Amino acid sequence: MTSKSISLLLPTRGRPALVERLFNSISKTVSRFENIEVILYTDRDDPSSHGLTSTDFSVTTIIGHAKSMGGYNSACLNRARGNIIILANDDMVMRTLNWDVKIMQMDAEFGDKIYLAYGNDLFKKRSLCTFPILSRRTCELLVEPYPIAYGGAFIDVHLFDIFKRLQYAGFDRIRYMEDVIFEHLHYRVGKADCDDTYTRRGRFADDSIFVAMADSRRQAVGRLLTVLRGEPLPPFEPQMDCRNIPNGLIAAISYFTRQFLLDSGLSIRWRAYLWCWFIGRYLAARGFLKLLMR
Repeated sequence: MTSKSISLLLPTRGRPALVERLFNSISKTVSRFENIEVILYTDRDDPSSHGLTSTDFSVTTIIGHAKSMGGYNSACLNRARGNIIILANDDMVMRTLNWDVKIMQMDAEFGDKIYLAYGNDLFKKRSLCTFPILSRRTCELLVEPYPIAYGGAFIDVHLFDIFKRLQYAGFDRIRYMEDVIFEHLHYRVGKADCDDTYTRRGRFADDSIFVAMADSRRQAVGRLLTVLRGEPLPPFEPQMDCRNIPNGLIAAISYFTRQFLLDSGLSIRWRAYLWCWFIGRYLAARGFLKLLMR
């Protein structure tokens, strides 16, 4: 099997026109078609997406049962041949010429191939790795870089948190590539309609999963640290705390305080961000913000 430099993992459902727009942007901006491949996953009951392909670059299509977002991306990863892995969305477009060369140059800067890179999505920008870029070696060390527990969101935050922990431990392997623009044409910034693919995912459904997987992220950063320090790699043991976020604002704030503000493996700034963000999400999910605005 011929290897590729870059694999884009692309789950999609009911959006053939958006995928064609993405493919067109790739064709217009990539330096060499042979550098890349797209691994596309589509559901069996979505025939409009089954024939999506490109005459310019390699597209491998997986047609299967519906999965969680983590499951989709993990299935795509298993079929990928690239040494560099990018999580792609069907509502993104490439805006930067020769972005593939820029990403390969970034990859070459890391001899041990341990990093988390991301481009400028013109939405979250530096604050979040919306379309995370990992080396294949990093994926192998993490074992489950895209946990199947995540139904529709939080994979980017999950990876960001792992590398924030690594950064706090003294190894800054986060690379924001501001000049590599992968625009996120999301409905929340008025760049798309809010279609069924957006609404069928519960906006807050994965909040408790992210909190529950804190031990998994601690284990992940521990594995990266042992490699960076030249120590023996410990075995991987899946870990997940199944407790739910408690009901009641006071109980929830206390819970988030224990989970985030008291987490000594993170910087104070990132702890405070997560604490405030999750409290805000808790209020929004339960309609508190609407009540306060009346």
